[in-house]
Order: sequence, then C-alpha cells, then structure tokens
Amino acid sequence: MQQPLGVILAGGQARRMGGGDKGLLMLGGKTVLAHVIDRLEPQVAAIVLNANGDPARFDSTYPVVADSVDGFAGPLAGVLAGLDWAETQGATHVVTAAADTPFFPCDLVPRLMLAAEHHDIALAATPDPRRGLARHPTFGLWPVALRDDLRAALNDGVRKVVQWTDRHKTASAEFPAEPFDPFFNINTPDDLARAEALLA
Repeated sequence: MQQPLGVILAGGQARRMGGGDKGLLMLGGKTVLAHVIDRLEPQVAAIVLNANGDPARFDSTYPVVADSVDGFAGPLAGVLAGLDWAETQGATHVVTAAADTPFFPCDLVPRLMLAAEHHDIALAATPDPRRGLARHPTFGLWPVALRDDLRAALNDGVRKVVQWTDRHKTASAEFPAEPFDPFFNINTPDDLARAEALLA
C-alpha cells in the first residue's frame, strides 16, 4: 500500500463551543489545527482540509475541499470529499483525523495500515471499561475504491460512520488509553482548559 493522503475533518458545527471552528481555537500558543497538522503531516504524503464555508479562514498552505453532499451530513461527507480529492491525486487511500483532537498518536498511520492488511477499512480504537473497545470513527484508513459506495450510502441517508463501515471488512487498530485517551477531543470550554493542562 502506498503512503496515504491525510484528510483533516474540520467540518463540525461546534455547537457546544458556541459555533465557529474548533480547530482555530488557540492551544499553547498555536491553533488546535496546527497541533493536528504537526502530528499528521510526517505520517502522510500530503494533507487536505475538509471544511465548508469560506476556505480563506484557514492556512492557505493546504487545499480545502468542501462536502459534495447537501446539508450537514457529518463526518462521512468529509471522508467522501477526501476520497474524491485523493482520486484526483492518483492515491489509493486516505487517513482521516479530526481537527479538534490535538493529541492523537504519532504512529496513527502505520498502525492503521497494519490493521487494514486484510480489511477494506481500519478505524482507531481505545479500550473502554464499559464497551470493551471504543472506536473513533473520525480516525480511519479509507480506500479510494469505496468512494462510489460511500456516495450511494450518503444519498440513501446513511449518516453514522459505523453504520456504513460495518457493511465492509473493517478492522480496529487499538491504541492505549493511558495516561489519557489520545483521541480526547475539544468540544467544550472545559475540554479546552483540560487540553491546556495536558499540554503543560
């Protein structure tokens, strides 16, 4: 498998933060998005941002692709936008990361690729005392070959990531959740304060 392209999902509506882009919040002197880019960029061949609205609000270093599905269709629409972009680049796979998750593992991509050796898709996961394994569906390895299948599912009204991935051969790449879950994401002002404390 060739090195995948990276797609940062920045299309959330951030209702619990009062709206706006969570990725543009400041954390430790730079944006949350900059932390995400710093972790993802060494692991992928190139990066694209998935976001709707005016792309000028982001760092112009990276291309921005909008959802091609009308309405707010959630992260699957962002995955599809990334797959469509990757197809124009001649890539076979993309890895997605959420723009509000600044501490995800620095070995995310190789471990997703390892998990996907005999599967179509791989999703990141961490141990969960209640559920056994908690999947993190905004962090995954996705084949470009499934983009038309995903487009059809979105047009049929599918919105939950695992509702679609469970139709395909999907593996879990398990990451440790100690000393804290690396897929912790910033949804509220309290989460931002916690992220500042973790960074310190």
